[in-house]
Amino acid sequence: MGGGKQANLSMTTPNAAVLNGEGSFALVEVEQDAVPINCAPIVSSYNDKIRPLLDAVDKLRNLMIMDEGIQLPTIVVVGDQSSGKSSVLESLAGISLPRGQGICTRVPLIMRLQHHSSPLPELSLEYNGRTDRTDEDNVTDDIVKATNSIAGGGKGISNTPLTLLVKKKGVPDLTMVDLPGITRVPIHGQPENIYDQIKDMIMEYIKPEESIILNVLSASVDFATCESIRMSQSVDKTGERTLAVVTKVDKAPEGLLEKVTGDDVNIGLGYVCVRNRIGDETYEEARAIAHELFQSHHLLSKIDKSIVGIPVLAQKLVQIQANSIARNLPEIVKKINDKLNYCLSELNKMPKNLSSVAEAMTAFMQIIGLAKESLRKILLRGEFEEYSEDRHMHCTARLVEMLNQYSDALHNCVQSDPKNNFLLEEIKALEEVKGIALPNFLPRNAFLTILQGKVSGISSIPIGFVEQVWTYIEEVVISVLMRHSDNYYQLQLCARRAGHNLMAKMKERSIKWMTEIVDMEKLTDYTCDPEYVAEWNRLMAHQNAFIEGVLGDNERPSTITIEGIGEVEVEGLRRYPLMLPQAFDLKMRMAAYWKVVMRRFVDFMALHLQLSISNLVNKEMEAEIVNELMGPYGGGIERMLEESPAVAVKRTNLNKSIRKLRDSKEVVAKIIDSIVTHGH
Repeated sequence: MGGGKQANLSMTTPNAAVLNGEGSFALVEVEQDAVPINCAPIVSSYNDKIRPLLDAVDKLRNLMIMDEGIQLPTIVVVGDQSSGKSSVLESLAGISLPRGQGICTRVPLIMRLQHHSSPLPELSLEYNGRTDRTDEDNVTDDIVKATNSIAGGGKGISNTPLTLLVKKKGVPDLTMVDLPGITRVPIHGQPENIYDQIKDMIMEYIKPEESIILNVLSASVDFATCESIRMSQSVDKTGERTLAVVTKVDKAPEGLLEKVTGDDVNIGLGYVCVRNRIGDETYEEARAIAHELFQSHHLLSKIDKSIVGIPVLAQKLVQIQANSIARNLPEIVKKINDKLNYCLSELNKMPKNLSSVAEAMTAFMQIIGLAKESLRKILLRGEFEEYSEDRHMHCTARLVEMLNQYSDALHNCVQSDPKNNFLLEEIKALEEVKGIALPNFLPRNAFLTILQGKVSGISSIPIGFVEQVWTYIEEVVISVLMRHSDNYYQLQLCARRAGHNLMAKMKERSIKWMTEIVDMEKLTDYTCDPEYVAEWNRLMAHQNAFIEGVLGDNERPSTITIEGIGEVEVEGLRRYPLMLPQAFDLKMRMAAYWKVVMRRFVDFMALHLQLSISNLVNKEMEAEIVNELMGPYGGGIERMLEESPAVAVKRTNLNKSIRKLRDSKEVVAKIIDSIVTHGH
């Protein structure tokens, strides 16, 4: 893409885009009569076939299609602070831009330059959804005001763009994004991390492959050490999309020829050397002075005329831009279509937006039906295909584990250890219930006293288990309800409240039931289980041997082992020789009966759980959710018509993206139709 013809002779127009037979774009050169430099515009205007291309890209940019991840061909202007970046842009646009200490450009400034035939320029600023007209005398102040509106009145920067539209006779048809100048040292009023903020902004704009980097360099610096060069090289190592503009050539002409011909920093699109406008020079005067400088200066005149001057820069930019747009437009069309199809697919996957009570009722019944079936599978039937990887939701297995732990807790507690305080508790009970009566009858009161004490001692274990198991079931039920009502925010709220309320009722009911079981066991002693008598007989078979061991005249051991009981302490029992037979009998009755009591606590709990869970799933859950939904805080089935904030935001964003992409598709379709029509 080397330069055009010598600036003092004539200009040819840039290439025009046409659609070739393969469905992609090609460029053809459009001839135009030569025009003397002193009366020509800065660059010949776009041919009618090319102007619409840039208009289309600008429309896509206004539609903010880049928010959809679709990059547009963009000329991005970067440069170190004080590199002369503003002067270059002023010369291209023919207007003044803000200048001063520190960062002048604090927001991305999208400069849309359009040649038009009217001698009266038209300038406007677009930002924050508004469009303000301005003029050449006030544009500098208006840019400052708009910048302050976007980025605040301080010296910080913002990523929100400001668009400057310049319709002026003779300007090149270009769209460029001017970014803040790179500065390493913050001045007063700037944030400490100003360099990082600017770097991040620049990298965001120059990273896409579609971006053309216009790197503005001062002739007085070593190009290799320029921060802007380092940034552009980090994303464009070969330099194939980087064009360099060397400014202030009149201030540092020595060695410039070697710099731009040696190209030590990989500027693939080449260099253009320019002289900055100084003081009150008009743009025409500045161009004439620059033209004379490059013709007559003993060093600068040696630089090839195809790479010097603002007109050459303008033509290069126009040609590069036309090529970039033509090259990228087919891919942009494809990306727009792909993203549109994706958004439509995502929208179709979303739950139907309920529009009537009948639809809401249908959806409600489906959700409840699915939730009930899921709970039947995992809580009653032990089918876990819906939650194959989530062991927590394998409920029948987890409930059995909890039931086994509950049984172990009952059997391992101190009340279930027959060796503990062997016979001492029985002797004490017998002493307390004795009365004026025949001595060889076993008092039933003594048995009940001991039984009540033991049952009271273990009563916290079944109550604790009830609370534990219903807490687990609550987690499962809420999880299933939330999963099936995920797309219906108001139903989720009702289902969650209903789930918590129902679990609280079920837990309270189970605790009440278990408390009654405990009270029944404390009230009286009864079983028809023949195993009780059989076990008592087995244990009583050891009575005589035990008493002989305790009271006999031979060895008097401190412990004795009883089959079915274990090793027991007997030293303290020798003080109660007369009570030992009754105490032993009482102990063995209690040991045999306690096994029955323990089995009842476990068996009853298991049966109660099965029944409670079955009622929960098949009857009570649905009724509770309906009551909650129809109750004073539920708002009725109509509330289901309201989407959750997250779903509503997603639906709104998808619809916004679809509208934007459809508008974008229409923009590119028109331009392609135009190209095809002109091509024929």
